[in-house]
Amino acid sequence: MMRVQFLGCGDAFGSGGRFNTCILLEAGGPPCLIDCGASSLIAMKRFGVDPNTIGSIFISHLHADHFGGLPFFILDAQFARRRAPLTIAGPAGLRDRLVQAMELYFPGSSRTSQKFELAVLEWTPQQPMVFNGATVTPYQVYHDGTAPYFALRVELAGQVVAYSGDTEWSEALLEAARAADLFICEAYFYDKAVKTHLDLKTLEAHLPAIQARRLILTHLSPDMLARVGELEYDVAEDGLVIEL
Repeated sequence: MMRVQFLGCGDAFGSGGRFNTCILLEAGGPPCLIDCGASSLIAMKRFGVDPNTIGSIFISHLHADHFGGLPFFILDAQFARRRAPLTIAGPAGLRDRLVQAMELYFPGSSRTSQKFELAVLEWTPQQPMVFNGATVTPYQVYHDGTAPYFALRVELAGQVVAYSGDTEWSEALLEAARAADLFICEAYFYDKAVKTHLDLKTLEAHLPAIQARRLILTHLSPDMLARVGELEYDVAEDGLVIEL
């Protein structure tokens, strides 16, 4: 069995008062996170999640609302005398961007020696990587064209959770989410097709091909939040727990 908790499901601008993206996966071993947006450490402590239990963090892309919580997470681990190893995996450029972010937020922090083993790895598209029993396969999608962006397919405890990341419609989502037990997908707009993000009507057209067992919409704009009561799909909320 896998337990999924949305620690944050908001967009970059705090729409609806929601925390930035951060999704906790637990299945008996060290828990893992999908994304770690700027507010994620606050969210973890709000919902009673001990950051020092997290074994791995999977980053979809290098925007602050998806990876900007890492400097806070690492610094907190140092002050809390963390001993357990931590692996962070994400797009090419993650190692350099993490150092830059740490130095911007807390000058000198990237050069502080940790008392725990920290590994920073970078995705190769469609090449699975294994972390504490979780197999993660990254699929390159399209957000704004400035850097690699990924949808993630996570296989853990016999269950599959797929996550779209931030993207306009991409055929890669078909492979990332096909027959997943849970597909967590952004639906930033209802029917407004734009570059960089996915709208619900475009997503709906592809759901028969994806055939995910369950869909949860996330990363909603004010346009979508205003429609939540009329949607026929499940919608993420900060703190929401799902068992697979």
